[in-house]
Parts: sequence; structure tokens; C-alpha cells
Amino acid sequence: MKAFTKSAASISLVGLVVFAMMCGGAVAAPATRLKVGATPVPHAEILEVVKPILAAKGITLEIIEFTDYVTPNLALNDGDIDANFFQHVPYLESFAKDRRLSITYLAKVHIEPMGAYSKRIRSVKDLPNKAKVGIPNDPTNGGRALLLLQKAGLIGVDKKAGIAATIFDIVSNPKNLQIIELDAAQLPRSLEDMDLAIINSNFAMEAKLVPTKDALLMEDSDSPYANVLAIRNVDKANPALRELAQALISKEVADFIARKYHGSVVPAPSLNF
Repeated sequence: MKAFTKSAASISLVGLVVFAMMCGGAVAAPATRLKVGATPVPHAEILEVVKPILAAKGITLEIIEFTDYVTPNLALNDGDIDANFFQHVPYLESFAKDRRLSITYLAKVHIEPMGAYSKRIRSVKDLPNKAKVGIPNDPTNGGRALLLLQKAGLIGVDKKAGIAATIFDIVSNPKNLQIIELDAAQLPRSLEDMDLAIINSNFAMEAKLVPTKDALLMEDSDSPYANVLAIRNVDKANPALRELAQALISKEVADFIARKYHGSVVPAPSLNF
């Protein structure tokens, strides 16, 4: 009796499909859902902008918020999310190499110039001898912070180190600055104890700092550290992810970034992917 019921149900389903086709109706394709990890500001905010763009194409975007720089890549590699949007290219490449992860990026979306902040001084020229300076403790952002300090004339870094510079590559430190490495997300809170802290713009904005107003020193807008949409290597041709990438580099998103962040976040040069 059960076998008869299943067979009858199958025949009925086929009949409905055939009937719909005969009547000229289209059978809707299954909806596509993308789970994308992101840090809250500005990445999750930017993803909210593309939700309706994707919805019009039958793609539902689910945003999963993370507050650190490690978990999103591990979750992506493990298949817990379909993509992530929080990191720049040097960090992604370094992390993937060190952890042997099969992840890459599909599109460069925006740049967040890194800045130097303080609650104790109004200019980097006022930084006292033996001042405490906080920088991110991850390799790429740490090197990036050191180069920013070098740009201000506060330290000198071995040219051979490049963007991978560490505190051991400091070759001159005339003010004997105490360089203290901390988790990037902790740096805004460290301002109570530090004379200066080099902070990624996303964490600065989360702490209600306005980079273009509050930063004593910022990277140039032509920074090579473009934030990207990261994916697994096997998903480079995934049509839904390519639609997401296209939406993220659209004029709608560029206009939103300009209107919302006033130069604290700037669109990356558009590239084909």
C-alpha cells in the first residue's frame, strides 16, 4: 500500500509539471542561499546594500558576523560559510599559506586606510620618548603598521622586510618607542593605556572613531591593501558567488561607500574577475 502511495504521488507530481508546461507556466528554479561571513563595520553594512540586488536574481544573502580575523577563514575553508568579506589581500594570502587553506579571492571591493590614534597627543610630533605604541599582532597588519610609523619618521624599517616587517626589522628608533603587539580588535580599547595605537579602520569605526577626523596619521588612499570577497578555490566559477562579486563592485555599492564613510573607506579600482 505504501509503495502504491509513493508511486501515485510521483505520477501526480509529474502530471502537475507537465500541466504547468502545457499551460505555458515556468517551473521556478530552487532558490539559492549564500552564507557570507563578515566583520560588522563596514563589511556587514556593505553586504546589506547588495541584499536586494541579489534577491532580484533569486539569491538570498545570509550575513554571519564575526569579530575576529581568524575564525572567518577557518569557517570558509571548512565549508561552514560560502564566502567571507573582512580582510585584505596580503592577510588572506599569508593566512592561507600558513594554515594550508584552499581559499582565494574573487573580487577587490574597497580599501580601509589604516590610521594612528591617540587620546593623549594631538600630533605624532608630540609623541614622547619611550612612548607606548600599539600595533596589530598579526604578521601582515603588524608590518603595515610599522611602515606607517616609518612614514611618519618615527622609526626606520629594514627595506628587505617590506610589508612582512616585524619589530625585529626595526633598524632605527630615535625615540625608543615601546612597540606593543596586540590583537587587532583590542587596539581601540588600548587607547586608555597607550600613547598611540595603529588601528584598522573597521575596528576604529566600530569604536565610534572617525578615521578621516580622529586619525593623526593615515595611509594614502592608494594603499595596496584592498579588502576582498574570499572564497574556496573550487568555487571560482560558482555563478551565485560571481553575482555577489559583481554586486559588491557595482555603482550602487561605490555610491553607498562614498556617502556613508566620507573617505574612511574608499572603493578599490574595479577589476574583471
